[in-house]
Amino acid sequence: MKFIFADSLDYVDPRYDFLEDRSPSSREPYWDDVFPHELLGYAPYDGILVSKAIVGGSKINGKYSESQTMRFRRVGVREFLRFREEDYPGSQVFGDCGAFSYHALKDPPYTAEEMVDFYGDGRFTHGCSIDHVIFDFVDNDTDTENDFEADRMEENYRRFEITSKNAEEFLKQSKRINNSFNPMGVVQGWSPKSMAEAAVRLKKMGYEYIAIGGTVPLRAPQLRKALVAVREAVGNDLDMHVLGFAKAEEFETFRDLNITSFDTTSPLIRAFKDSNRNYYALKPGGGIEYYSAVRVPQSIDNNRLKNLAKQGVYSQEDLQSREHLALSTLRAFDKGDATVQDALEAVMGYSAPLLFGRDDCFSDAEKRKFEVLMQRYKHVLEKRPWRSCGCKICREVGIEVIIFRASNRNKRRGIHNLQVYRKHIGISGEV
Repeated sequence: MKFIFADSLDYVDPRYDFLEDRSPSSREPYWDDVFPHELLGYAPYDGILVSKAIVGGSKINGKYSESQTMRFRRVGVREFLRFREEDYPGSQVFGDCGAFSYHALKDPPYTAEEMVDFYGDGRFTHGCSIDHVIFDFVDNDTDTENDFEADRMEENYRRFEITSKNAEEFLKQSKRINNSFNPMGVVQGWSPKSMAEAAVRLKKMGYEYIAIGGTVPLRAPQLRKALVAVREAVGNDLDMHVLGFAKAEEFETFRDLNITSFDTTSPLIRAFKDSNRNYYALKPGGGIEYYSAVRVPQSIDNNRLKNLAKQGVYSQEDLQSREHLALSTLRAFDKGDATVQDALEAVMGYSAPLLFGRDDCFSDAEKRKFEVLMQRYKHVLEKRPWRSCGCKICREVGIEVIIFRASNRNKRRGIHNLQVYRKHIGISGEV
């Protein structure tokens, strides 16, 4: 089973100054920054997925700048990502449309011809057909139209047929460039039964590789039921990719379904978008243990703190002093010059304004919230998981990796998570 990382220009500055919280003035982000495989010195994934919607263009505003889009089109996906085949032999580069970015549109903004050109010109190894996301899902065995309101069921059918017709045209168009990439037919459906029907259609069209879409909002049991239905319908002779697979905890329960590949960005995104599962560590007996990152935002940039200063609740000097104390005490703790309690007191003294905008007169609910956060911070400080991690990031930056503060720390923590996730799912290679 191959792990494909869904990239969204996830690079960091290798020269970032953590003490001064700044990059060199001469920094040019794309040229000077490094992708995860460059930072770690090896790829913590089998391949990278790039969505057309992330690259952008005239129809959908992507994340790439105009100059980056031009370079991508000129040199191709591998050269753009500095993920060359000779440096990472056996690696793959997948492409898809980025259907979630246009889910509110009546129809997908791309044609089969456009997507074939995108994959061909970009020199992708695999490319997905054009799908239209179906958000409804029911996992009962009857799969009747009564499961949804009539207008929603009509829209589900419409998107189902759009996805199927696009797949048929995409496969035809892909043959005009002699299949320089492996075409993948995308499955969309509102139930295991409808997804199985979609997969059967793709098999009859001639697809040898299918991609299961619309999986992000599904719970693990729902996804499993859908994949079982697909496998029972098409057998094991088709390769199967799962788009947006984010079920790290339940990964073992899917091993028997003959999944060829899956993509996710979850380990990186959780580093700064999850409420508490920000740092991954392997458990001695298997599985992943999650830790909260310690939030110490920059007082001059944080909107809540800036508003408190403008309102006169706190002076800017007081907030900056608390921020400095939290950071300096955490660093002293990492060097053995401060205790866990010292670090906790300094951090929580800065957390009170962040959480409640004041230092006293907490309600009972606020007191519980404060206590829960303090216990999370105490747990990660007592465990010191970055000390027992052998990855390049933890070795080089120490406690900075656990501090929740601006992109260069947060994405480094996410890249650390990628290599832990790689080992968790049993992919061989350096960790």
